[in-house]
Amino acid sequence: MPVRRPALGAALLAALALSTAAPAGAQTPPSWLQLENGVSRAQFSFAEAIEQTVFVESPVDSDADGRNDRIRIRLSRPRETQTLGYDVPVVFEHSPYRGGTGSLANHGVDVDELPQEDLGARAATARERLGVSGGADLPGTLANTWVPRGYAVVLGESIGTFNSEGCPDVGAWYETLGTKAVIDWLNGRGRAWDAAGNPVAADWTTGDVGMVGGSYNGTLPNQVATTGVEGLRTIVPLAAISSWYDYYRANGLVVAPHSRVNGAGDNGFQGEDTDVLGAYIGGTRMNGVCAPALAALRARQDRVTGDWNAFWEARDYLGLAGEVRTSVFVVHGLNDWNVRTKQFAEWWYRLSALGVPRKLWLHTGGHSSPGGTDYARTLHRWFDHWLFGVPNGVASEPRTHVQRSDGSYVREDAWPAPGSRPVHLSLGATSATAPGTLSTRRSRAAVTQSFVDRGRELDTDDVLIQQPDTAHPNRLVYRSPALRAPVRLSGTPWVDLRMAVENRRSANLTAVLVDYGPDGSAAMVTRGWLDPQNRASLWHSRPLTPGRGYDLRWDLQPDDYVFAAGHRIGLVVVSTDYDYTLRPLPGTELSLDPARSVLRLPIVGGAAALGF
Repeated sequence: MPVRRPALGAALLAALALSTAAPAGAQTPPSWLQLENGVSRAQFSFAEAIEQTVFVESPVDSDADGRNDRIRIRLSRPRETQTLGYDVPVVFEHSPYRGGTGSLANHGVDVDELPQEDLGARAATARERLGVSGGADLPGTLANTWVPRGYAVVLGESIGTFNSEGCPDVGAWYETLGTKAVIDWLNGRGRAWDAAGNPVAADWTTGDVGMVGGSYNGTLPNQVATTGVEGLRTIVPLAAISSWYDYYRANGLVVAPHSRVNGAGDNGFQGEDTDVLGAYIGGTRMNGVCAPALAALRARQDRVTGDWNAFWEARDYLGLAGEVRTSVFVVHGLNDWNVRTKQFAEWWYRLSALGVPRKLWLHTGGHSSPGGTDYARTLHRWFDHWLFGVPNGVASEPRTHVQRSDGSYVREDAWPAPGSRPVHLSLGATSATAPGTLSTRRSRAAVTQSFVDRGRELDTDDVLIQQPDTAHPNRLVYRSPALRAPVRLSGTPWVDLRMAVENRRSANLTAVLVDYGPDGSAAMVTRGWLDPQNRASLWHSRPLTPGRGYDLRWDLQPDDYVFAAGHRIGLVVVSTDYDYTLRPLPGTELSLDPARSVLRLPIVGGAAALGF
């Protein structure tokens, strides 16, 4: 299926392997910096830290009040920056979640029919003052972690949130430029004032900034990195978004993030979209001065077609990866079904292709930090290198850490794992409803298989992937032979399915990769979704002709997973995905031609590793 960005295969990765302007750590560590076991030690008194509240001028007037919006930041820095004149680097976390949040009900997801069903012919034919405080009180743990080690910590409030002025635009340029303004001020390129209106200068810093944060707080570093802003030396995005389209949409379908860290249980985020999130982070202003901004989010996000458009393009950072001039330490959970794994993977693919200095840490948790002393020490070494210039080797050791199910980590030079190659598994079947097969040999079966969508009435995880030996009217299942040895998947799986929707002009399509154990267990590995109306383009929906077969291709969420020996690789094809897609009434009839359908998996060792 054509996508709005080039698919990054091996050839394109090679073609894009250009030398970019790589960031460099500070030339040498300052003479006053004390190291212990290779990292900066806690040498300054946190209780004596200087704290300030500052309002930084941004270059935008998002609330149209005739004055550029001011961004509130709170900062903490060693007292020695004032008493001894030490210049220090900055650890910066920007956030829309500091306080003053509001609420807006999620959109309904139970519909009589999919909203794109009625596109029909229309779609077919058109197209505070400086002060010293005893006992520092900045919220969170960043200040008490980093200030004793010689860093300043800045906690910012994103534009249009809490005490910052303006209106939030959820991922777009006002938000990005508001973040950039803080870095510019830290580098002497901007203006700021205290609460009394007195000008404030950041004359205590080297200007070297490292951003860190998780979820939305990790997305803001991705955003500002694409501006190439001078002084930003490194970012550490944890569980961060690289494309808002891929957060709220999937290949043309309106989909939801999941509220559970592992994707299990009822999904409290079903029906969330940019307007709901905007109302939450903007608080009461979204019912007043920022009401037009909220209305614009609602109107332009398009929950009818799910198509890619200028709204989503303005919230996509993947296409701007070539502007990144900072090192990047990507951290993500392989079982994160809120900010799904495509967010880190597509970002990583582009950073790799562009030669950006980078590191990747994948853990088996969900929407969370990996935790553990090994990760904490690695992060410490990373900041020390890029912000203080400590020659600790962190930038030359293996780039990737991938956690396995037993808690151990595999350290490698690249991701996907070295030796990962695409393997094509053909679908096979002997009857219209019986469970089918996956094989490295091409299927010769002429049978067409069919199933009926149960819509809102059945949960994919709990029911439809179970009992693979039994035919089920609401799903199709295909399995490989039992594996003779463990098999590692590393990368992005895809499906190419020849399918027809027999009685509608639209449908949800869901593909689920499953690990079937010899004891009858079924574990969902990953999944992916498609609106077949977007089979040719994400920009335009084209209604289906009922009964006509189409060659449909879509990606599943990237993963790094080991199938144990004796287990089987399974593919389950369903229509509506209860926790993620819109949920129509049941009754959509679908068919699939196994002989013209393929599951493509990135397997370490290629086809030979499968043993069948």
